[in-house]
Amino acid sequence: MLENLPEAIGQALHGVRAGLDEIAFNTLGLRQGMASITLGSLAFVDHAPLPPRYTADGEGLSPPLQWTGVPAGSASLVLVVEDADSPTPHPLVHAIAVGLPAQDGNLPEAAFPSADNAGTGLHAGRNSYLQAAWLPPDPPPGHGVHRYAFQVFALDSAPAFSATPGRDEVMEQLRSHAVASGLLIGTCERPDGTIKIQDTAPGGPAVAG
Repeated sequence: MLENLPEAIGQALHGVRAGLDEIAFNTLGLRQGMASITLGSLAFVDHAPLPPRYTADGEGLSPPLQWTGVPAGSASLVLVVEDADSPTPHPLVHAIAVGLPAQDGNLPEAAFPSADNAGTGLHAGRNSYLQAAWLPPDPPPGHGVHRYAFQVFALDSAPAFSATPGRDEVMEQLRSHAVASGLLIGTCERPDGTIKIQDTAPGGPAVAG
């Protein structure tokens, strides 16, 4: 994946980023309903680094999430996770879940399927690698900090999504039915292509064996 790109390429692409303005949360134009849902995690705080456990430098599990403030009368929830700083024309999709209960709630750690993990049975959509699973953050070495946007949306209906909906299908329903949203951002950076987080000993750099 992207962690295998040479660091020089990551540095060369440093200014090439999809942009935070392109994530679903900022393109729907909800106005009154924007940010009315409070989205958080027990694993990290807003705009803070994601623990390696949830990235390609660790176990690659999806992090725990919780939300409050779902409006009365909502019929379903949708969760979308995107990399706002991917060196692509549009944000890279890391996870989609549709048909979540329309109430204050949570997702436990490893709720999404991932490598060696079956998940908890979510109705998962396709990420940008065309998998109905959690795509662990893996920014290119030397590309700088990436912001991963965890976005939850309340809908006024419960659409009949396909078995593994992609971003286009989800966005079509959000444009028609989203009434409220919440946003949480976690960050990840891989500054050196030769050293991964789990290879670095506490108090100093990795020691070559």
